[in-house]
Amino acid sequence: MAFSLFSKNKKALLDRCRDDYATKMRLKYAPFYHAMEAQQGTAIRLDGRDMIMLSSNDYLGFSFHPKVIEAGRAAMLKWGTSTTGARTSNGSRTYHLELEQKLADFFGREACHVHAAGYLSCLASVASFAQKGDVILADKNIHSCLWDGVRLSMASVERFSHNNPLDLREVASTIAPTAPKMLVLEGVYSMEGHIARLPEIIEVAEEYGCFTVLDDAHGLGVLGRQGRGTVDHFNLNDKVDVISGSMSKSLASTGGFVAGSKEVIEYLRTNSKQTIFSAALSPSQAACALASLELMQSEPQHLERLWKNTKRFREIIHSLGLDTWGSETPAVPIVLGSKELVYRFWQSLLEKGVFTVMSIAPAVPPGKDLIRTAVSAMHTDEQLDRIAEALAYAVKRL
Repeated sequence: MAFSLFSKNKKALLDRCRDDYATKMRLKYAPFYHAMEAQQGTAIRLDGRDMIMLSSNDYLGFSFHPKVIEAGRAAMLKWGTSTTGARTSNGSRTYHLELEQKLADFFGREACHVHAAGYLSCLASVASFAQKGDVILADKNIHSCLWDGVRLSMASVERFSHNNPLDLREVASTIAPTAPKMLVLEGVYSMEGHIARLPEIIEVAEEYGCFTVLDDAHGLGVLGRQGRGTVDHFNLNDKVDVISGSMSKSLASTGGFVAGSKEVIEYLRTNSKQTIFSAALSPSQAACALASLELMQSEPQHLERLWKNTKRFREIIHSLGLDTWGSETPAVPIVLGSKELVYRFWQSLLEKGVFTVMSIAPAVPPGKDLIRTAVSAMHTDEQLDRIAEALAYAVKRL
């Protein structure tokens, strides 16, 4: 069949990519995808300048802990760089089983499964269990990975107002009593810094027979005994069916986990496409996560330092009259209300050597455009002093 050298039909998808307004604005103002040239803890180098990292999720500072680095190195020497396969076929190793058992024990669960990405784990924690005909009750502010899980499940979804148990009850009361129900929420909402009102929300979930899935990526290492997370913080381990999360935050690695009862995790291993068809977690990253998990239990000073730094940072922020959206955790937003103010504030901090991240609508609700900051146990007193000076400068420049 002959083809014309000049196609009369335009490629609409290529035009979409070429003409995308959001992409053009991103490239023009360059607020994202910055590549650091060097890093040592919370000290980074960007565009030839030494700066302080104030937006990392390395809450406990384990990414540069000697024991974590050595564990990753030793695992690579022993196991190579990758299993090059899925867990269902040729990719499962004993180091996966060890990490899963240690995580399960830590969370007080019977079983756990780890994935190569936190996004995969959290998505799978929803999509693996809900199905067409079920109803998912979702906090309107849950992470994108959970929304993707909702979408892939093909279940119906009902949103309830963020962290609002009264609205959850009102929404739940409209659903047919016989419909299988799932509740999806986060333990700590990283954009807002809010802790879930778990006791009140779980009371509603239990009353309406909900299977509860909680993403605790930002609660792990931050709340609860030795950093066991939000569920432990509220002593509600017997009321939450699934805990999922990422290992790229307090565990200073990559990958994610889903923890629950043995029957729940085995069901996931049988039915979850994200689990069956994705490559296994690499040796070094599994070892780094395991070493970090052990440090959480043996070196409590890191968690203590995290909260000491968080208290100091909050005092700095509040002394400048800035809005933190009621943050209760080391994830501290600075709400400025418009993308123009956020961009100006972000640039001012960069000028003074402090790296943060912008988050603007539609990633946040209208009027909640913000600078996203996160405190680490690695921040020194001197760095916090410099951060205070930079924030004061940025406020004056508004």
